[in-house]
Amino acid sequence: MASKDHARLDELQRDPYPLYAGAREAEGLTFVPELDAWLIARDADVREVLRRADDFSSERALLPDVLPSPAAQQVLAKGYGKRPTVVSTDGAAHRRHRAPLNQGLSAGRVAALVPYAEEQAEALVDAFAEDGRAELMSAYARKLPGQVIGRLIGIDPADVPAAVRGGYRAEQLLFRPMAEAEQVAAAEDVVALQTMLDRYIRDRRAEPRDDLLSAMVAALAPGSGEPTLDQRHELVSSFQNFLIAGHLTTTALIGTTLLHLLSDRRQWELLRDDPGLIPAAIEEAARYDTAVQGFRRTTTRPVTVAGTELPAGATVFVAYGSANRDERRHDRPDTFDVTRPLSRRHVAFGHGAHGCPGSRLAREQLALTLRLLVRRLPGLRLDEDGPRPVMRPTLIHRSPEALHVRW
Repeated sequence: MASKDHARLDELQRDPYPLYAGAREAEGLTFVPELDAWLIARDADVREVLRRADDFSSERALLPDVLPSPAAQQVLAKGYGKRPTVVSTDGAAHRRHRAPLNQGLSAGRVAALVPYAEEQAEALVDAFAEDGRAELMSAYARKLPGQVIGRLIGIDPADVPAAVRGGYRAEQLLFRPMAEAEQVAAAEDVVALQTMLDRYIRDRRAEPRDDLLSAMVAALAPGSGEPTLDQRHELVSSFQNFLIAGHLTTTALIGTTLLHLLSDRRQWELLRDDPGLIPAAIEEAARYDTAVQGFRRTTTRPVTVAGTELPAGATVFVAYGSANRDERRHDRPDTFDVTRPLSRRHVAFGHGAHGCPGSRLAREQLALTLRLLVRRLPGLRLDEDGPRPVMRPTLIHRSPEALHVRW
């Protein structure tokens, strides 16, 4: 992993769509050296792989692009985690991890969170509404999802900024090349997050509350005594994964949606003039530029996909982002159009057993964001004097690095 050509990987990650288009038209599967994986690019093939969980394991769903330096690994060894989570388990183990998440992300619990999310969103916009311009990723998109997921999990609002920072640093450490000193600093932030989560876990065992923390502690470490060290490692892994998935993906969805709405001024004006288009706009944004572009799967036996024979142990990258641009499934797939009839025929939130349990919460946050911005900032537009938006080099949480706007 350490010898990857990161310049080529960055180029692919910032704009994977040309690669996807070629792979969809190629005979069989395409091997992508930058991903060290066979690309599953067509919608039908993506759905087939995701349905065949026994043949395509999730155990190595999140392989790192970068191996931390020995110095960073020494720091990480002082923390917790490195246990399978809901993303990297199959079968009964996956169901065990997923059950408390399904309960904690039920329709009722999400609905109960919406007023809090709306209140926080209003406060964030209040902080910059009089300025006439803002950088929306840092001022809004990277803040709201952390506040909401922190509330759902049961993290004190004062601890949310550190939790969000730790999540970003964990992603950087495994997916971005950095100098050793920066790797060590990132590892220290990750260990600080893990230590904080362990404290919450032990507190909830002692005094359970009506929050996801308590529910997951009860589900994954049943009993009444102090959780064992192994249980604490598993719980920290699970909460770190859920925290990162809960705020980074929604941040990405908000950022890419606003980018595409404002890049084509007509799209923003259509939504501003008819907020009834918001539900369709959410699905179109999720389809058009999917936040989680895909996950890896590993074959458990020799299989054939799209006429390509794969041995046991082969790695495939299941490209949700490519499936969502497949001409066989979607009309005019490379066009962003908020007037497209409302449809959830995309796989932006996965498919099958590993479909995203937090999709309802993500949609709610995007919906309230769009309602708020068309009402409060109807003249919103990209800042022509600011830097051109550039996508972050990642296939896990695709979003603009910054989004400079004015009104």
